[in-house]
Amino acid sequence: MTVAPYTIAVPDDVLADLHDRLARTRWPDAETVDDWSQGVPLTWLQGVCDYWLHHYDWREREAALNHFDQFVAPVDGLDLHFVHQRSPHAGATPLLLSHGWPGSIVEFHHVIEPLTNPTLHGGSPDDAFHVIAPSLPGYGFSSKPAAPGWTVERIADAFAALMTSLGYDRYLAQGGDWGAAITHAIGASDPAHCAGIHTTLTSTAPPAGAGEPSAAALRAIDRGIRHGKLDAGYAKQQRTRPQTLGYGLTDSPVGQAAWILEKFWSWTDHPGDPLDVLDRDDLLDNIMIYWVTASATSSARLYWESYGRGERQRVEVPAGFTVYPEEIVPPVREWVEPDFANICYWNEQPRGGHFAALEVPELFVSDVRAFAAALR
Repeated sequence: MTVAPYTIAVPDDVLADLHDRLARTRWPDAETVDDWSQGVPLTWLQGVCDYWLHHYDWREREAALNHFDQFVAPVDGLDLHFVHQRSPHAGATPLLLSHGWPGSIVEFHHVIEPLTNPTLHGGSPDDAFHVIAPSLPGYGFSSKPAAPGWTVERIADAFAALMTSLGYDRYLAQGGDWGAAITHAIGASDPAHCAGIHTTLTSTAPPAGAGEPSAAALRAIDRGIRHGKLDAGYAKQQRTRPQTLGYGLTDSPVGQAAWILEKFWSWTDHPGDPLDVLDRDDLLDNIMIYWVTASATSSARLYWESYGRGERQRVEVPAGFTVYPEEIVPPVREWVEPDFANICYWNEQPRGGHFAALEVPELFVSDVRAFAAALR
Protein backbone atom coordinates (compact mmCIF):
# COMPACT_ATOMS: atom_id res chain seq x y z
CA MET A 1 0.00 0.00 0.00
CA THR A 2 1.25 3.45 -0.93
CA VAL A 3 0.42 5.90 1.85
CA ALA A 4 0.66 9.55 0.79
CA PRO A 5 0.57 12.58 3.10
CA TYR A 6 -2.55 14.70 2.75
CA THR A 7 -3.23 18.34 3.52
CA ILE A 8 -6.70 19.86 3.41
CA ALA A 9 -6.51 22.73 0.93
CA VAL A 10 -9.85 23.97 -0.38
CA PRO A 11 -9.44 26.08 -3.55
CA ASP A 12 -10.24 29.78 -3.30
CA ASP A 13 -12.87 29.53 -6.03
CA VAL A 14 -14.81 26.96 -3.98
CA LEU A 15 -14.93 29.37 -1.05
CA ALA A 16 -15.89 32.29 -3.31
CA ASP A 17 -18.73 30.23 -4.79
CA LEU A 18 -19.92 29.30 -1.29
CA HIS A 19 -20.00 32.95 -0.21
CA ASP A 20 -21.90 33.90 -3.35
CA ARG A 21 -24.50 31.19 -2.77
CA LEU A 22 -24.91 32.14 0.88
CA ALA A 23 -25.38 35.80 -0.04
CA ARG A 24 -28.03 34.95 -2.64
CA THR A 25 -30.01 32.48 -0.51
CA ARG A 26 -33.70 32.31 -1.37
CA TRP A 27 -35.24 31.84 2.06
CA PRO A 28 -38.58 30.11 2.70
CA ASP A 29 -41.31 31.58 4.84
CA ALA A 30 -41.03 31.10 8.58
CA GLU A 31 -42.48 28.18 10.49
CA THR A 32 -45.93 28.68 12.00
CA VAL A 33 -44.91 27.44 15.47
CA ASP A 34 -42.49 28.76 18.06
CA ASP A 35 -40.36 25.63 18.37
CA TRP A 36 -38.49 23.09 16.22
CA SER A 37 -41.46 20.81 15.60
CA GLN A 38 -41.69 21.82 11.92
CA GLY A 39 -37.92 21.70 11.44
CA VAL A 40 -35.04 24.16 11.80
CA PRO A 41 -36.48 27.60 12.69
CA LEU A 42 -35.91 30.28 10.07
CA THR A 43 -34.47 32.98 12.34
CA TRP A 44 -32.12 30.51 14.05
CA LEU A 45 -30.74 29.23 10.75
CA GLN A 46 -30.41 32.74 9.34
CA GLY A 47 -28.26 33.62 12.35
CA VAL A 48 -25.98 30.64 11.80
CA CYS A 49 -25.67 31.36 8.09
CA ASP A 50 -25.02 35.07 8.64
CA TYR A 51 -22.12 34.07 10.87
CA TRP A 52 -21.00 31.54 8.25
CA LEU A 53 -20.93 34.23 5.57
CA HIS A 54 -19.50 37.18 7.50
CA HIS A 55 -17.45 35.85 10.40
CA TYR A 56 -16.50 32.19 9.99
CA ASP A 57 -12.88 31.83 8.85
CA TRP A 58 -12.38 28.58 6.94
CA ARG A 59 -8.67 29.17 6.44
CA GLU A 60 -8.18 29.38 10.19
CA ARG A 61 -10.29 26.28 10.76
CA GLU A 62 -8.57 24.45 7.90
CA ALA A 63 -5.21 25.13 9.54
CA ALA A 64 -6.51 23.71 12.82
CA LEU A 65 -7.66 20.51 11.10
CA ASN A 66 -4.29 20.27 9.36
CA HIS A 67 -2.63 20.25 12.76
CA PHE A 68 -3.30 16.53 12.69
CA ASP A 69 -1.28 14.19 10.47
CA GLN A 70 -3.41 13.08 7.54
CA PHE A 71 -2.87 10.63 4.71
CA VAL A 72 -4.53 9.00 1.73
CA ALA A 73 -4.08 5.33 0.84
CA PRO A 74 -5.69 3.08 -1.80
CA VAL A 75 -7.84 0.36 -0.22
CA ASP A 76 -10.12 -1.91 -2.25
CA GLY A 77 -10.09 0.44 -5.22
CA LEU A 78 -10.82 3.63 -3.27
CA ASP A 79 -8.54 6.32 -1.89
CA LEU A 80 -9.21 6.44 1.84
CA HIS A 81 -8.44 9.64 3.68
CA PHE A 82 -7.53 9.26 7.32
CA VAL A 83 -6.00 10.97 10.30
CA HIS A 84 -3.05 9.01 11.67
CA GLN A 85 -1.86 10.72 14.82
CA ARG A 86 0.84 8.76 16.57
CA SER A 87 1.39 9.07 20.30
CA PRO A 88 4.75 10.17 21.70
CA HIS A 89 4.49 7.17 24.05
CA ALA A 90 6.11 4.09 22.50
CA GLY A 91 3.72 1.59 24.06
CA ALA A 92 0.56 3.32 22.83
CA THR A 93 -2.40 1.19 21.72
CA PRO A 94 -3.60 1.60 18.12
CA LEU A 95 -7.18 2.91 18.14
CA LEU A 96 -9.44 3.05 15.09
CA LEU A 97 -12.16 5.73 15.37
CA SER A 98 -15.10 5.53 12.94
CA HIS A 99 -17.60 8.35 12.50
CA GLY A 100 -21.06 8.22 10.93
CA TRP A 101 -23.66 10.49 9.31
CA PRO A 102 -23.99 13.46 9.55
CA GLY A 103 -20.58 13.45 11.16
CA SER A 104 -17.00 13.51 9.94
CA ILE A 105 -13.48 13.47 11.32
CA VAL A 106 -14.39 16.86 12.83
CA GLU A 107 -16.18 14.90 15.57
CA PHE A 108 -12.79 13.81 16.91
CA HIS A 109 -11.13 17.23 16.78
CA HIS A 110 -11.18 17.67 20.57
CA VAL A 111 -10.29 14.11 21.60
CA ILE A 112 -7.30 13.24 19.42
CA GLU A 113 -4.72 15.06 21.51
CA PRO A 114 -5.99 13.77 24.91
CA LEU A 115 -6.01 10.25 23.48
CA THR A 116 -2.56 10.44 21.91
CA ASN A 117 -0.82 12.49 24.61
CA PRO A 118 -2.59 11.66 27.87
CA THR A 119 0.13 12.93 30.20
CA LEU A 120 -0.77 16.47 29.12
CA HIS A 121 -4.48 15.80 29.62
CA GLY A 122 -4.97 14.15 33.00
CA GLY A 123 -3.87 10.64 32.09
CA SER A 124 -0.87 8.37 32.32
CA PRO A 125 1.34 6.83 29.61
CA ASP A 126 -0.73 3.65 29.93
CA ASP A 127 -3.68 5.62 28.52
CA ALA A 128 -1.90 6.49 25.27
CA PHE A 129 -3.28 5.64 21.83
CA HIS A 130 -2.11 5.93 18.26
CA VAL A 131 -5.30 7.33 16.68
CA ILE A 132 -6.42 6.34 13.19
CA ALA A 133 -9.62 8.11 12.08
CA PRO A 134 -10.68 7.48 8.46
CA SER A 135 -13.25 9.41 6.47
CA LEU A 136 -15.85 6.86 5.40
CA PRO A 137 -15.96 6.03 1.67
CA GLY A 138 -18.09 8.72 0.03
CA TYR A 139 -17.57 11.05 2.98
CA GLY A 140 -15.24 13.99 3.33
CA PHE A 141 -11.89 13.63 1.65
CA SER A 142 -12.15 9.91 0.90
CA SER A 143 -13.04 9.12 -2.69
CA LYS A 144 -16.60 8.31 -3.72
CA PRO A 145 -17.61 4.81 -4.79
CA ALA A 146 -18.51 4.72 -8.49
CA ALA A 147 -20.44 1.45 -8.21
CA PRO A 148 -22.75 -0.08 -5.61
CA GLY A 149 -21.55 -2.55 -3.03
CA TRP A 150 -19.95 -0.37 -0.38
CA THR A 151 -21.89 -1.78 2.54
CA VAL A 152 -21.04 -1.55 6.23
CA GLU A 153 -19.35 -4.94 5.98
CA ARG A 154 -17.18 -3.88 3.05
CA ILE A 155 -16.17 -0.68 4.82
CA ALA A 156 -15.27 -2.74 7.88
CA ASP A 157 -13.05 -4.97 5.76
CA ALA A 158 -11.42 -1.91 4.18
CA PHE A 159 -10.72 -0.32 7.57
CA ALA A 160 -9.30 -3.60 8.90
CA ALA A 161 -7.07 -3.83 5.82
CA LEU A 162 -5.93 -0.25 6.41
CA MET A 163 -4.93 -1.05 9.99
CA THR A 164 -2.96 -4.11 8.89
CA SER A 165 -1.24 -2.15 6.13
CA LEU A 166 -0.22 0.51 8.65
CA GLY A 167 1.56 -2.24 10.57
CA TYR A 168 -0.87 -2.68 13.44
CA ASP A 169 -1.22 -6.40 14.21
CA ARG A 170 -3.50 -5.69 17.19
CA TYR A 171 -5.77 -2.71 17.64
CA LEU A 172 -8.94 -1.47 19.31
CA ALA A 173 -11.92 -0.07 17.40
CA GLN A 174 -14.47 2.51 18.51
CA GLY A 175 -17.45 4.05 16.76
CA GLY A 176 -20.85 5.69 16.93
CA ASP A 177 -23.72 5.95 14.42
CA TRP A 178 -22.60 4.17 11.20
CA GLY A 179 -19.23 3.95 12.92
CA ALA A 180 -20.83 1.72 15.55
CA ALA A 181 -22.14 -0.64 12.87
CA ILE A 182 -18.73 -0.66 11.18
CA THR A 183 -17.01 -1.29 14.52
CA HIS A 184 -19.42 -4.14 15.26
CA ALA A 185 -18.63 -5.68 11.87
CA ILE A 186 -14.88 -5.33 12.46
CA GLY A 187 -15.19 -7.08 15.80
CA ALA A 188 -17.05 -9.94 14.14
CA SER A 189 -14.86 -10.28 11.05
CA ASP A 190 -11.33 -9.45 12.22
CA PRO A 191 -10.80 -11.12 15.61
CA ALA A 192 -7.25 -12.03 14.59
CA HIS A 193 -6.27 -8.37 14.76
CA CYS A 194 -9.05 -6.49 16.56
CA ALA A 195 -8.49 -6.89 20.29
CA GLY A 196 -11.75 -5.27 21.33
CA ILE A 197 -14.50 -2.86 20.32
CA HIS A 198 -16.30 -0.01 22.04
CA THR A 199 -19.54 1.59 20.78
CA THR A 200 -22.14 4.08 21.94
CA LEU A 201 -25.04 2.98 19.73
CA THR A 202 -26.45 -0.34 18.61
CA SER A 203 -29.28 -1.23 16.26
CA THR A 204 -30.11 -4.33 18.31
CA ALA A 205 -33.81 -4.84 19.00
CA PRO A 206 -35.24 -6.72 21.99
CA PRO A 207 -34.34 -10.41 21.61
CA ALA A 208 -37.11 -12.90 20.89
CA GLY A 209 -38.78 -14.12 24.04
CA ALA A 210 -37.52 -11.24 26.14
CA GLY A 211 -39.27 -11.01 29.47
CA GLU A 212 -40.56 -7.99 31.31
CA PRO A 213 -38.55 -5.01 30.04
CA SER A 214 -36.26 -3.20 32.44
CA ALA A 215 -36.46 0.53 33.05
CA ALA A 216 -33.59 1.01 30.59
CA ALA A 217 -35.39 -1.07 27.98
CA LEU A 218 -38.63 0.86 28.44
CA ARG A 219 -36.78 4.13 27.97
CA ALA A 220 -35.07 2.83 24.84
CA ILE A 221 -38.39 1.60 23.46
CA ASP A 222 -39.96 4.99 24.10
CA ARG A 223 -37.07 6.80 22.41
CA GLY A 224 -37.21 4.39 19.47
CA ILE A 225 -40.93 5.05 18.98
CA ARG A 226 -40.35 8.80 19.15
CA HIS A 227 -37.50 8.56 16.64
CA GLY A 228 -39.58 6.55 14.21
CA LYS A 229 -42.57 8.86 14.51
CA LEU A 230 -40.91 12.28 14.45
CA ASP A 231 -37.28 12.02 13.42
CA ALA A 232 -36.60 9.24 10.91
CA GLY A 233 -37.76 10.86 7.68
CA TYR A 234 -34.18 11.67 6.71
CA ALA A 235 -33.25 7.98 6.90
CA LYS A 236 -36.21 6.92 4.76
CA GLN A 237 -35.25 9.42 2.08
CA GLN A 238 -31.55 8.54 2.15
CA ARG A 239 -32.35 4.84 2.16
CA THR A 240 -34.69 5.00 -0.83
CA ARG A 241 -33.80 8.00 -3.02
CA PRO A 242 -30.40 9.46 -2.07
CA GLN A 243 -29.74 10.69 -5.59
CA THR A 244 -32.89 12.80 -5.67
CA LEU A 245 -32.07 14.33 -2.31
CA GLY A 246 -28.52 15.12 -3.34
CA TYR A 247 -29.40 17.66 -6.03
CA GLY A 248 -30.81 20.17 -3.59
CA LEU A 249 -28.20 19.62 -0.87
CA THR A 250 -25.30 19.86 -3.30
CA ASP A 251 -26.68 23.07 -4.84
CA SER A 252 -27.62 24.95 -1.67
CA PRO A 253 -25.27 25.42 1.29
CA VAL A 254 -28.21 26.55 3.43
CA GLY A 255 -30.09 23.39 2.47
CA GLN A 256 -27.07 21.25 3.36
CA ALA A 257 -26.68 23.11 6.65
CA ALA A 258 -30.33 22.71 7.62
CA TRP A 259 -30.30 19.00 6.75
CA ILE A 260 -27.34 18.42 9.07
CA LEU A 261 -28.05 20.92 11.85
CA GLU A 262 -31.53 19.52 12.49
CA LYS A 263 -29.85 16.31 13.66
CA PHE A 264 -27.46 18.14 15.93
CA TRP A 265 -30.50 19.74 17.53
CA SER A 266 -32.42 16.48 17.79
CA TRP A 267 -29.64 14.14 18.90
CA THR A 268 -27.58 16.36 21.21
CA ASP A 269 -27.97 16.75 24.97
CA HIS A 270 -28.82 20.44 25.35
CA PRO A 271 -31.43 22.60 27.14
CA GLY A 272 -33.10 23.81 23.92
CA ASP A 273 -30.43 25.08 21.55
CA PRO A 274 -27.49 22.97 20.31
CA LEU A 275 -25.34 26.10 20.41
CA ASP A 276 -25.61 25.93 24.20
CA VAL A 277 -23.34 22.87 24.21
CA LEU A 278 -21.63 22.87 20.81
CA ASP A 279 -19.28 25.43 19.35
CA ARG A 280 -20.70 27.16 16.27
CA ASP A 281 -17.38 26.90 14.45
CA ASP A 282 -17.23 23.15 15.12
CA LEU A 283 -20.70 22.74 13.62
CA LEU A 284 -19.73 24.75 10.55
CA ASP A 285 -16.47 22.80 10.20
CA ASN A 286 -18.52 19.64 9.94
CA ILE A 287 -20.89 21.17 7.39
CA MET A 288 -17.94 22.46 5.40
CA ILE A 289 -16.53 18.93 5.09
CA TYR A 290 -19.75 17.94 3.31
CA TRP A 291 -19.99 21.15 1.26
CA VAL A 292 -16.47 21.51 -0.10
CA THR A 293 -16.37 17.82 -1.11
CA ALA A 294 -19.92 17.83 -2.54
CA SER A 295 -20.54 14.60 -0.66
CA ALA A 296 -24.23 14.97 0.27
CA THR A 297 -25.24 12.29 -2.22
CA SER A 298 -22.36 9.87 -1.83
CA SER A 299 -22.62 9.96 1.97
CA ALA A 300 -26.37 9.36 1.86
CA ARG A 301 -25.90 6.27 -0.30
CA LEU A 302 -24.64 4.34 2.71
CA TYR A 303 -28.27 4.27 3.83
CA TRP A 304 -29.28 2.84 0.43
CA GLU A 305 -26.55 0.23 0.77
CA SER A 306 -26.99 -0.85 4.38
CA TYR A 307 -29.82 0.71 6.36
CA GLY A 308 -31.91 -2.08 7.86
CA ARG A 309 -30.22 -4.67 5.64
CA GLY A 310 -27.44 -6.03 7.81
CA GLU A 311 -27.51 -9.49 9.36
CA ARG A 312 -26.97 -10.00 13.07
CA GLN A 313 -23.30 -10.76 13.68
CA ARG A 314 -21.95 -12.33 16.83
CA VAL A 315 -18.87 -10.68 18.27
CA GLU A 316 -16.47 -12.84 20.24
CA VAL A 317 -13.81 -10.22 21.00
CA PRO A 318 -14.19 -8.14 24.18
CA ALA A 319 -16.79 -5.41 23.79
CA GLY A 320 -17.57 -2.25 25.70
CA PHE A 321 -20.55 0.08 25.66
CA THR A 322 -21.19 3.56 26.95
CA VAL A 323 -24.73 4.83 27.40
CA TYR A 324 -25.20 8.55 26.82
CA PRO A 325 -28.67 9.64 27.98
CA GLU A 326 -29.63 11.58 24.84
CA GLU A 327 -28.46 8.97 22.35
CA ILE A 328 -31.07 8.24 19.66
CA VAL A 329 -31.74 4.83 21.20
CA PRO A 330 -29.32 4.13 24.05
CA PRO A 331 -27.82 0.61 24.28
CA VAL A 332 -29.69 -1.80 26.53
CA ARG A 333 -27.57 -4.50 28.09
CA GLU A 334 -30.07 -7.35 27.91
CA TRP A 335 -30.65 -6.55 24.23
CA VAL A 336 -26.99 -6.66 23.21
CA GLU A 337 -25.86 -9.61 25.33
CA PRO A 338 -26.99 -12.28 22.80
CA ASP A 339 -24.72 -10.78 20.11
CA PHE A 340 -21.64 -10.08 22.24
CA ALA A 341 -19.91 -12.99 23.93
CA ASN A 342 -17.69 -10.91 26.20
CA ILE A 343 -19.03 -7.58 27.43
CA CYS A 344 -16.12 -6.42 29.54
CA TYR A 345 -17.11 -2.80 30.02
CA TRP A 346 -20.43 -1.02 30.52
CA ASN A 347 -20.85 2.56 31.67
CA GLU A 348 -23.69 5.05 31.86
CA GLN A 349 -22.80 8.72 31.63
CA PRO A 350 -24.85 11.53 33.22
CA ARG A 351 -24.90 13.68 30.10
CA GLY A 352 -24.17 13.58 26.40
CA GLY A 353 -25.90 12.44 23.24
CA HIS A 354 -25.25 11.04 19.79
CA PHE A 355 -22.12 13.11 19.08
CA ALA A 356 -20.36 12.32 22.35
CA ALA A 357 -16.79 13.02 21.20
CA LEU A 358 -17.85 16.52 20.17
CA GLU A 359 -20.41 17.19 22.92
CA VAL A 360 -18.63 15.81 25.98
CA PRO A 361 -15.05 15.13 24.88
CA GLU A 362 -13.75 14.72 28.43
CA LEU A 363 -16.33 11.99 29.17
CA PHE A 364 -15.66 10.32 25.84
CA VAL A 365 -11.92 10.21 26.50
CA SER A 366 -12.41 8.85 30.01
CA ASP A 367 -14.62 6.06 28.66
CA VAL A 368 -12.21 5.04 25.92
CA ARG A 369 -9.39 4.97 28.47
CA ALA A 370 -11.46 2.94 30.92
CA PHE A 371 -12.49 0.46 28.23
CA ALA A 372 -8.88 -0.06 27.17
CA ALA A 373 -7.84 -0.46 30.81
CA ALA A 374 -10.47 -3.20 31.24
CA LEU A 375 -8.66 -5.22 28.57
CA ARG A 376 -5.25 -4.98 30.23
